[in-house]
Amino acid sequence: MINAKRNARTLLCALILIGGLSLASSLSSQGMRGTIKKESFGKTTGGEQIDIYTLSNKKGMEVAITNFGATVVTLKVPDRAGKATDIVLGYDTLDGYEKGTSYFGATVGRYGNRIAGGKFSIDGKTYTLPKNNGENTLHGGIVGFNKKVWKAREIASKGGESLEMTYLSADGEEGFPGNLSTKVVFTLPADRNELKIDYTATTDKDTVLNLTNHSYFNLAGEGNGDILDHVMTLHAKQFTPVDKGLIPTGELKNVAGTPMDFNNATAIGKRINESDEQLVFGKGYDHNWVLTRAGGSELSIAAEAYDPKSGRKLEVLTTEPGVQFYSGNFLDGAKGKGNKPYPQRAAFCLETQHFPDSPNHPNFPSTLLKPNAGFHSQTVFRFSAK
Repeated sequence: MINAKRNARTLLCALILIGGLSLASSLSSQGMRGTIKKESFGKTTGGEQIDIYTLSNKKGMEVAITNFGATVVTLKVPDRAGKATDIVLGYDTLDGYEKGTSYFGATVGRYGNRIAGGKFSIDGKTYTLPKNNGENTLHGGIVGFNKKVWKAREIASKGGESLEMTYLSADGEEGFPGNLSTKVVFTLPADRNELKIDYTATTDKDTVLNLTNHSYFNLAGEGNGDILDHVMTLHAKQFTPVDKGLIPTGELKNVAGTPMDFNNATAIGKRINESDEQLVFGKGYDHNWVLTRAGGSELSIAAEAYDPKSGRKLEVLTTEPGVQFYSGNFLDGAKGKGNKPYPQRAAFCLETQHFPDSPNHPNFPSTLLKPNAGFHSQTVFRFSAK
């Protein structure tokens, strides 16, 4: 009887010990995984509740994303001394994003970049879009995806934290055909400092699609001077020249011998004020580069940017055929986070994409999306310091 009681106590202690170890292991696993936190970001002028989700990992990176426009609000990464700083332009409040016109951090669609004359045709039928950029349509029209309220869902896994955003764009919205179901998944891995963005979409009618993220980067910290000393590399042998309205001419032009050649790491400001026609048209860099790709649907390196002061480095990998390098030429000093002014060239964008105005250029990679075909692309913003 005594032995039976002793054995029972021993078994009970063992079970408690195993349970404790299991709990500790679970907590440790969660700690290694990172965290995701949801908070209110206010209400739209139409009364819709908006939230902001903060994803963080144990490598010192943090990204905050709101379901208004599926927008990256803050992105904090360490410098060479290990100090994490917010490196993307934006606003402190929802009101800023509702009223803003610069697309800070937004998911852009249905069609990122410009469509000439606000028109395109599919099988002989012409579709007319609202013009919001002179005579052209820019970034999806007057009320693009950046001004829409997306549905958010948190996804946790051992590999990191993910945030899924979905939006249904109705047939005829901003003039585009087809009911388009769009999903954007932002992932912050637990073990490395990168933001992975996966885009998927389906339609019930032939349509055109060009999704991208419009984050403005300053690797020295948002609101901390200009980016002219940042060193840029673009893995592209060609770019698409534009006319005065920043619409591609249809030519694929070699970058060699022009200010558009960033195959060797070059300071952004080194040639930006040259009298080259393309720089005059864009008031700096605002062009699409034709990426040198390995082929297939695998990720390829598109661009690298480095800030010598902080040591922060950004690598951009994508499955897309092009990248729009924009040097913040139309920033005008308007106030952003912390009431800081964002003057001209206070940040740069690297918008992975299909080419501008592709629906009107049969020689460009097609942006046509057909029913049941499905669309998927991936872009990775990878950070380090040296």
